[in-house]
Amino acid sequence: MPNLVLKRPIIFFDLETTGTDVARDRIVELALIKLLPDGKRDTYVKRINPGVPIPPEVTKIHGIADEDVKNCPLFKQLAANIYDWMKGCDLGGYNSSKFDLPLLAEEFLRAGVNVDFTERNMVDVQQIFFKMEARTLSAAYKFYCNKELTNAHSAEADISATIEVLDAQLEKYPDIGQDVATLHNFTHTEDYVDYARRLILKDGQPVFNFGKYKGRKVEEIFTIEPQYYDWMMQADFSLHTKQKISEILNKMKLKNIKA
Repeated sequence: MPNLVLKRPIIFFDLETTGTDVARDRIVELALIKLLPDGKRDTYVKRINPGVPIPPEVTKIHGIADEDVKNCPLFKQLAANIYDWMKGCDLGGYNSSKFDLPLLAEEFLRAGVNVDFTERNMVDVQQIFFKMEARTLSAAYKFYCNKELTNAHSAEADISATIEVLDAQLEKYPDIGQDVATLHNFTHTEDYVDYARRLILKDGQPVFNFGKYKGRKVEEIFTIEPQYYDWMMQADFSLHTKQKISEILNKMKLKNIKA
């Protein structure tokens, strides 16, 4: 990929899943392609038994049925090795910051792997496309690479196409930069606290990004309505969201002790 400047490896990844609910759904196939600064690339593609039925309407999209993954490993059997393989790498994908990354983080947490991607740059190729042209991955592949995307909704096909699209984007839009950190800033649409974006940063403070307290500071609400924390911990929020509100509450308690 001649147009991307790398200071450290970057992994582009794509997931096929049982659905689109980050907190509930599971991975059935993942593809990770690691690009190295010396131009080499490593590929990791694996089908996974989600441990739950794959809805027929979802199978129609990606072509993976229960029978196809019944003898495949569970994610928890692979989680530690996958996370170790990803260490020290930036991340990239297509719509990955809003879907693939949150769901992958949820699977890691469910498997007991305490993920932390905060020090990674994240390049969402979809955001470049949306800011410049605004279309789907298949349309982006046709627009930038003048190719038809065959075998769409195969994780490996989709992420390989994403890498080609990014390379073509970097050639077409030289002003957006070529290094990963610059692309991270260009595609980063908001400062979020949790991967599901239930909490975002406003003036450096975590605020709610949903519900009746949207726009209100988390610490303020937990102070005047402490039971709201309990409700969130019992409700169907993602594990990463619950991890972050627990961190905020623990910091509040430490402040009170010091005071």
